[in-house]
Amino acid sequence: MQTLLMGKTNLDVFAETLLSLAQQDRNILAVTTDSRGSGRLVKYGETLPDQIVEIGIAEQNMVGISAGLASTGKHVFAVAPACFLVARAVEQIKNDVVYSDQPVKLIGISAGVSYGSLGFTHHSTHDLATLLALYNLDIVVPADNAETRAVIKAAVNYPRPLYIRFGKKAMPLLTPEDKPIEIGKANILERGSDVVFIGNGETVLPAWQARELLEAQGVSTGVISMHTLRPLDRAALLEAAASAKVLITCEEHSVNGGLGSLCASILMQENIYTPMRIFGFPDEPIVTGNQTEIFNHYGISAQGLADTALSLLHSR
Repeated sequence: MQTLLMGKTNLDVFAETLLSLAQQDRNILAVTTDSRGSGRLVKYGETLPDQIVEIGIAEQNMVGISAGLASTGKHVFAVAPACFLVARAVEQIKNDVVYSDQPVKLIGISAGVSYGSLGFTHHSTHDLATLLALYNLDIVVPADNAETRAVIKAAVNYPRPLYIRFGKKAMPLLTPEDKPIEIGKANILERGSDVVFIGNGETVLPAWQARELLEAQGVSTGVISMHTLRPLDRAALLEAAASAKVLITCEEHSVNGGLGSLCASILMQENIYTPMRIFGFPDEPIVTGNQTEIFNHYGISAQGLADTALSLLHSR
């Protein structure tokens, strides 16, 4: 396999970018639920103590206060663990942010199975499905440092409510820093005519590694970072389905109601029947372990994705 240059965690890049932007704009505020450490906001708080609001472990209050601050023209980044933010505070997200049309930037940290060894109570495999059921809330799951930096810069003046999801793992530098990244436009990392992997967040790395295994066997393989779930880049999805023989989606989320479900729904409604598989977490108790162990168990690995791609190709 090609050796990839490693970057930082997307959370670190989020915090560094937010601090840099907030030093130039006093209207940028971070609001958090006792998550300065896990949200990498310690330096932010030390540098800009007047631009951070600590709510304590009270996600519902955090969302309501953030909506109120946003209504006065502040650029509010509300930071909390995704597993709690999109379980405890869903009513406030629905009414105070979405219904009230307040452009709060909801930052779900340690998402998916980043807290894998702590068990199901700390897993966030429901957040995307829950929030996609609401209207007027755009959703972004950056894959690497470049996507993260671009999304946070765009988020400051983003006119709509926005949910941005981060894991905890240091990510390789998949995207060139000078490549334009836009909310709502897929990041096509490589094109392929046999197999195309469509992932987001930290699942893009095993998709990329699976591509390397397949290319070594002469299988033309593409990788798309579909970082935005709403608005999803339909054109990029339809182009991939038209050009490839097999599509495989991968996400750090339940197989129900996330990226794979969205892609399958769009393709079916367009009467496109490209063979497809959805990788994520099935309807069963999720195994306990670290993120890599859980990914491997469910086939979200270089070998697991490559084997499935070959099986689909050979069964056509």
